Amino acid sequence: MAMDRETRIAWLVEHAQRPRHATPLPDADVSVPGGNPGCGDLITADLKAEPGAERIAAVSFHGSGCGLSQASASILAERINRDRPTFGGILEFSYEEMMELVGRDMADARPRCATLALGTLKAAVKAVEMNRKLKAAGKTDAEIAELRRAVAAAAEGTGLVIGEGAVQAAARPES
Repeated sequence: MAMDRETRIAWLVEHAQRPRHATPLPDADVSVPGGNPGCGDLITADLKAEPGAERIAAVSFHGSGCGLSQASASILAERINRDRPTFGGILEFSYEEMMELVGRDMADARPRCATLALGTLKAAVKAVEMNRKLKAAGKTDAEIAELRRAVAAAAEGTGLVIGEGAVQAAARPES
């Protein structure tokens, strides 16, 4: 459904002020923080996967930041919890599609804010996949946590910070 600019702004404001699925999931398989140092946004994605399936059972986003980042997280959570997509469906959902979902006219000015939730959700899906593979290979939770820290360090310098270090990076203004 196409929205005019005024309706889209009202929709985004509604989601920013009354975010959907914005509380931590107590039984989440993973909880992955993501940050946008350029704006100070911080979002944590809690993901519960369907046992034995590569499909999302539930997702929530919680955090703080600008209205666009928080509205985008709410809109994405609403869609994910309604559609229950596969992991592959999430990984294939492009940043361009996310910007279209929230409104290109709004997202073009602040693409990192508009896509932070999607990047964080993709990282959460990858974390669940990695955890499942590593557990099947006999790795301990401590070994898995150390591998996650190494992956987060490899992602430094990309503009968005996902995983370990996201909270600290979002608190630092970008120079």
